[in-house]
Amino acid sequence: MIGAQIDGLELREVSYGDDPTMRVNVDFPFYVGTGTRNTVVVYFELQPGCRLGSHTDSAEEILLILEGSAEATVGDEQARVSAGDLAVVPAMVPHALRNMGHETVRVVGFFSSNVVTSTFDRPLMPFGQRVVGTPPVLAEDEVPTGTDGPGAVGKGGEPLGQPSAFSYVAA
Repeated sequence: MIGAQIDGLELREVSYGDDPTMRVNVDFPFYVGTGTRNTVVVYFELQPGCRLGSHTDSAEEILLILEGSAEATVGDEQARVSAGDLAVVPAMVPHALRNMGHETVRVVGFFSSNVVTSTFDRPLMPFGQRVVGTPPVLAEDEVPTGTDGPGAVGKGGEPLGQPSAFSYVAA
């Protein structure tokens, strides 16, 4: 069994650099590099007054709000979501989340693919790129081969992203 404790995750802060409201703490506890074959799981937190910037994902995502209250924008729709709510975000539909409360918003996202590429409306720091992915997005001519966990390698024998699950691709 592959497992993770949310409180033990090593969250990485990502932001828009010059926008103090676009700050999110994030980790990908499950992806091909940790042994999953068909899914990616993201965990993220938004502090009060912060937001996750508008972006698209290459795979459908189901969001589970664990704690807090936020405004979700999916395409042209907006709705308030709070602890216990589930929301479906179709692949390639722009979406964003803004903490509207006074406590940290904690969210788990479940993707329907073991490879996810996200394209943000602005460059994401510390990467300096709009396009990020987990596992690392491979060049078009590469195919992941050994996807049985840590130590997985691509066609050319290069590691598929351990230890960091968060990578970037030049836009």
